[in-house]
Amino acid sequence: MNRNPLIPFALIAVLGIGLIFLFSFKGLGDARQLAEGGEEQPAEDVANASPEEIYAQQGCINCHGQNYEGGVGPKLTGVGERLSENDIKNIIQNGGNGMPGNLVPQEKLDEMTAWVAELQ
Repeated sequence: MNRNPLIPFALIAVLGIGLIFLFSFKGLGDARQLAEGGEEQPAEDVANASPEEIYAQQGCINCHGQNYEGGVGPKLTGVGERLSENDIKNIIQNGGNGMPGNLVPQEKLDEMTAWVAELQ
């Protein structure tokens, strides 16, 4: 019995291309959902959150570290000695140097700014 050695490769190629199209259509649906707003964080969670909780929830820990020691982002300890509260607020609100803006809700911006300025 002679079997063609190219058949397994052809099956893999057909299945692979099929999966690529399937995931592409799935991605288009996800893109529409994101463009329409997707899921939003409940306002009551943010309204009651402390600056420490916002720091953890918004992923600030990933760049600035568990103990504010820095890593990918600069260390936050002593930042109040290096920058004014207006500068800190501007960076938190608008981002810059690789940090995305608008991570802290507007109603918590002043509280977060004061908290960051006091970190030692």
